[in-house]
Amino acid sequence: MTDPYLPELGDSRFRTTHYDLELDYRPYSGRLDARARISAVAAERDLAEFGLDLGPFRISRVMVDGRRPARYTHRGDKLRIRPARPVRAGTLFTVEVRYTGVPRPVRTRDWGDLGWEQLEEGALVASQPSGARSWFPCNDRLADKAAYRMTVTAPSPYTVVANGALVSRTISASTTAWVYEQAEPMAPYLATVQIGLYDLVDVANPGAVPQPAAVPQRLLGRFARDFARQPQMMAAFTDLFGPYPFDDYGVVVVDEDLDVPVEAQGLSIFGANHVDGRRGSERLVAHELAHQWFGNSLTIAEWRHIWLNEGFAKYAEWLWSEISGGPSAAALAAKFRNRLALMPQDVRIGDPGLRRLFDDRVYHRGALTLHALRTVIGHAAFVSLLHEWTTTHRHGLVTTEQFTALAQRHAQHPLDGLFTMWLYDEKLPALPEPRR
Repeated sequence: MTDPYLPELGDSRFRTTHYDLELDYRPYSGRLDARARISAVAAERDLAEFGLDLGPFRISRVMVDGRRPARYTHRGDKLRIRPARPVRAGTLFTVEVRYTGVPRPVRTRDWGDLGWEQLEEGALVASQPSGARSWFPCNDRLADKAAYRMTVTAPSPYTVVANGALVSRTISASTTAWVYEQAEPMAPYLATVQIGLYDLVDVANPGAVPQPAAVPQRLLGRFARDFARQPQMMAAFTDLFGPYPFDDYGVVVVDEDLDVPVEAQGLSIFGANHVDGRRGSERLVAHELAHQWFGNSLTIAEWRHIWLNEGFAKYAEWLWSEISGGPSAAALAAKFRNRLALMPQDVRIGDPGLRRLFDDRVYHRGALTLHALRTVIGHAAFVSLLHEWTTTHRHGLVTTEQFTALAQRHAQHPLDGLFTMWLYDEKLPALPEPRR
């Protein structure tokens, strides 16, 4: 099924298992020459034709199963492919697409430009929720998580960071090919490539989860202070949420200002404005780290469940404040509940609608929902719930209904009323009184 919020994206007639992307990028012209080899499985019916999401590139070849070129049409960011022979239901097949052009961000009314963006020195990718087609052909569905291998070639002065582990780096006369492998399944919107003039440093001490970072040289001093407590955050969140779900956690600081940091699987991207040398954006460091559990390992099955990503990440900010000696989560909950009470109460965060997908009220009311739940069932039960939640659904898909059902198993009293008030009623509820 397609997502009701973005029904034009994706094709539910097949399931992707692996993307092998070869990208040759020239920062000065912005030109991208690329090859994508996609492995997939046909669903319940034979595939006489199928679709991939891809922006306005010039396509030079499309092949299915390495045979003779397939027929295709490419209109409206949809690449429709008709193989020489139908793909039998349930069978594995491969698609190869060769394409070239200057990537253009996907322009949206509510969220600005999404996807590949050319920088003054390099490029960044921030695709949430619908910008993946700006740089590679994909089945852009949340439910279609796959493994990735990315080979990115750029001029040698540039550093390339992508999802997963760096498995090789090959220097030729004037260019360097960087190869990354993301073994854990990943939704297309979380795939990313970052290209820039960066120094590579390590945030964490030996023995901890590796935490590499790519940072402009001029910002290294400020970065060292602003991200100094990220390893302690990682330890605290592991205690609260369960084991960290990936092999490492990377950070990229681009040498330009960004409205907000950007999450990707296994790494986060911050703007130069988020690095001030005074820990002025430390709450955002906590927010993006928390997304590795909530959003990246546990991926929502449909966009209507967005509060499961953003509510948890926002609440992680409050939990880190409490842990690190700042205001308690209870104090922050009371503060933001009072702020929300002064705003229009016309959002149901359990199904906010496409235009309000990233409304601040979804973030804050989502966090308030979790604080209300923690208050009602107690801290120990709340942590036990989160551990079971992240372990049971590790690298899978989740829904609000699954979460509320699991929460009920960790509670001594019915929670239907609590979740109805906070998730589905427009009127803002009062926070529950702490247990005595």
